[in-house]
Amino acid sequence: MDISQLSINTIRTLSIDAVQKANSGHPGAPLGMAPMAYTLWTRFLKVNPQNPFWMGRDRFVLSAGHASMLIYSLLHLTGYDLPLEEIENFRQWGSKTPGHPEFHHTKGLDVTTGPLGQGAAMSVGLALGEAHLAARFNRPELEVFHNYTYAIVSDGDLQEGISHEAGSLAGHLGLGKLIWLYDDNNVQLDSMTNMSFTDDTTKRFEAYGWQVQTVADGNDIEAITGAIEAARAETGKPSLIRVKTIIGFGSPKAGTPKAHGEPLGADGVVATKAALGWTYPDFFVPDEVKADMSLLEKGKAWEAQYDSKLEQYKAAHPDLAGTVSEILEGKLPAGWTDAVPSFEVGGSMATRDASGAVINALAPRLPMLLGGSADLSGSTKTTIAGEAVLKTHDFAGRNIMFGVREFGMSAAGVGLALYAGLRPYVGTFFVFSDYLKPSVRLAAMMNQPVIYVLTHDSIGVGEDGPTHQPVEQLASLRSVPNLAVLRPADANETAAAWQIALERGNAPTALVLTRQKLPILPRNFAGAGRGAYVVQDSDNAQIILIASGSEVSLALESAKALATEGIGARVVSMLSMELFNAQDDAYKNNVLTKGVKRVAIEAASPFGWGAFVGLEGAVVAMQGFGASAPADILFEKFGFSVENVVKVVKGIL
Repeated sequence: MDISQLSINTIRTLSIDAVQKANSGHPGAPLGMAPMAYTLWTRFLKVNPQNPFWMGRDRFVLSAGHASMLIYSLLHLTGYDLPLEEIENFRQWGSKTPGHPEFHHTKGLDVTTGPLGQGAAMSVGLALGEAHLAARFNRPELEVFHNYTYAIVSDGDLQEGISHEAGSLAGHLGLGKLIWLYDDNNVQLDSMTNMSFTDDTTKRFEAYGWQVQTVADGNDIEAITGAIEAARAETGKPSLIRVKTIIGFGSPKAGTPKAHGEPLGADGVVATKAALGWTYPDFFVPDEVKADMSLLEKGKAWEAQYDSKLEQYKAAHPDLAGTVSEILEGKLPAGWTDAVPSFEVGGSMATRDASGAVINALAPRLPMLLGGSADLSGSTKTTIAGEAVLKTHDFAGRNIMFGVREFGMSAAGVGLALYAGLRPYVGTFFVFSDYLKPSVRLAAMMNQPVIYVLTHDSIGVGEDGPTHQPVEQLASLRSVPNLAVLRPADANETAAAWQIALERGNAPTALVLTRQKLPILPRNFAGAGRGAYVVQDSDNAQIILIASGSEVSLALESAKALATEGIGARVVSMLSMELFNAQDDAYKNNVLTKGVKRVAIEAASPFGWGAFVGLEGAVVAMQGFGASAPADILFEKFGFSVENVVKVVKGIL
C-alpha cells in the first residue's frame, strides 16, 4: 500500500472508529470523501496548523457538516491542536469534536456547518470577501489578499433551495477562486437520490456560469488533482468538480442509505478494515502517515512568506496598509462615533430613511462597512452614495446587489463577516426575515457581527396587506440567542441603534425600521445603549407605558391624554429586550418600578411581553395578520390609538 493510500485509509478508519465508539454519527461520507479531502489538503490547501486564523490561508468549508469526522481526522493528521483523545471523544460532552463542525469551538474550522446548503452559501461570502478586498487593496506584485475558498458539498446541499441562490450569485459575479468539490454518491438518508433528485447538475451549474468537471472515480487522486488544477486555472468562473464516490466505501453498507447516518456496527467496522487492508489497532496513526500529512513546516513557511509580503506592502503603501490593518484587526477606527448623525427634534422621518442617512454618514469613516439588499436597496435605504456597485469581475464596490435571494444574501453576509474583519449589512423587508432566519441563527452561533436592516415593519406597511405586514417576526427573532433585535422609536434612536450594532463586534444585530414617518424625539444614546429607558416621566406615575418603534410616539400621546384625567404615566422606550435584560437589577427596577402596573404597546404579536408587564399588566398588540388599507386606518382599527390605550389603562387600574 503506497503512502497516499495509507493516509487515505487512516482518515477513513479514524472516522469509523470514532463513530463506532460514540455509537452515533455518519460514517459513510468520510469513507467515500477521504480521497478528495486528502488530495485537497495535502496538495493544494494553504493553511498553518500553528496559526489557524492566519490571514493568508485558504478557506475550507465542509458544507456536508454531518461528515464532521472527516474534518476532525484531517485536522488531527495535518498538525492542528486536536489530539487523538478528542477524536476518541467524538460527540461527547466537553469534547472538541461535536456532532457537526462548530467555528471557534474547534481550532482550524472556518465555518459552522450542518444545516445543509448553508456552508456552501457561506463559502460564496468567503470568496466574495477575498475578491472585494483584493480589488480594493492589492497592488502589482504585492497581493496581500490572495487565497482560494474550497468547499465539499453533498447531494443534500445541492437539493436545498439556498444552493440555487448561492450558486446563481457566485456564477453571476464570476468568483474565480471559489471551488466546490461535489460528493456525488447517489445516496441520501431515506433512499437513493433518484427517488427525489434527478436534476442535471452539470447543466444546472453551467447555466449559472460555473466551470463544471466530472471525476468518474472518487478514489482516483490523480484525476482529482488534475481537476483542482484546472479549477484554479479558471480565473473567471467558480468551479464545481463532480466527484463520483461510493458512500460507505469498503463497508458492508457501501452504496446504500444505511451507510449514511448510523454506525457500521462492530462487525461492520471489522469487515470494512479488512476490505481496506487495514491491520492496525483502533484509532491508530502510522508514523509514515504523520510525516506524509503534516502541514506544520509548510504552513510555517507559507505564513512567513505572507508576512514578508505584508511588510513590503506596508513599506510601499503605508496609507493603504493602515486601512488594511484596521480591517484585519476587526477594530473600528478611533473617533468614528463622531460621524454618527443627530437629528433635529420636532421634525419627522421614517426610521428606514434615518438608517440610510446613518449608513452614508459612517461609510467614509468605516472602510470595512459594505452591504446591500435583496433587490430592495431603494426601499431599505441601504445604498452608500458615491460608492460603486460590486459587479461581475469588478469587486471593489461597497454596494452589493444580491438579487431576490434573501437566504443566500444572509449566508453570504455571514461569509463576508467571517473572512477578515469586514462589517457587512444586508437588507430586506422585515416580513422576509423568515426567509433568512436559519442564517441569522448561524451568525449568532458563530458570533459574527452581521447587521440586518429590516424595513417596512408592522401594519404600518399599509396597503400591501397582511402578506407583507410582519406580525410574528419580532418574537421569532427575539428568540434567537446572541441576536440583538433593535426597533428604534425615531431617527435619533436609529442612529443609536447603528452605533450599538457596530460596537457589537462579536454578535449580529437586527435593525427593525419603519416605512412611515415618526416624530423625532430628544437624543438619549446612553439610555438606548441599555436597551430601554424613560422617555417621559410623571411625578406620580400610576402606570408605565412600555413601547417600541412607532408605538413610542403613541405612548407619549396616550400619556398626555391620561394626564388630563389625572392619571400619571411614565413612558419607556424598549429599543431592545435583549439589551435591557442584560442590565443589572438596579437599572431594570429603576426603569420599570416595582408595584406600578404596566401596559406594553407594540404593533406585533404580544408574545414575549408578559415578562415585562406581569400578570396584572396588559398588552396592546396584534392578534391576527393585519389587513390591506392605509396605515393610519389600520392602526386605528387594530387598537393602536390613544382612545384604546387609555381604555386599556383604565381597565387595569
